[in-house]
Amino acid sequence: MAKVIEGLYYAESHEYVRVEGEFGYIGITDYAQDQLGNVVYVDMPEVDDEVTAGEEFGAVESVKAASDLFSPVSGTIVEVNEALEDEPELINKDAFANWIIKVQLSDKSELDNLMDAKAYEAICK
Repeated sequence: MAKVIEGLYYAESHEYVRVEGEFGYIGITDYAQDQLGNVVYVDMPEVDDEVTAGEEFGAVESVKAASDLFSPVSGTIVEVNEALEDEPELINKDAFANWIIKVQLSDKSELDNLMDAKAYEAICK
């Protein structure tokens, strides 16, 4: 069973958000990285780009598939995880420690549309 962490917000498209104050760290879940297999490339947006809840912001490519990334929340990108440019496989090692983008949240009420750990676990079964 894939790891699911309490206290994070989850999207049906298998992205998570870890909220710290006004910021959200967005990445793919352990379930998603497990389904993809060995990650070989992460296509990330630029700092200062805007993301919109439910819309695409990049992609993760593995040896067997490519998967679009959808932002669970809206906001402005303040940081991208540059370590993933050289070592995309970090996502396979620990998907929750290796977030993809950090966003300044523009509307925290959007978090209400996301799932908690228990609800996300249920859709992964």
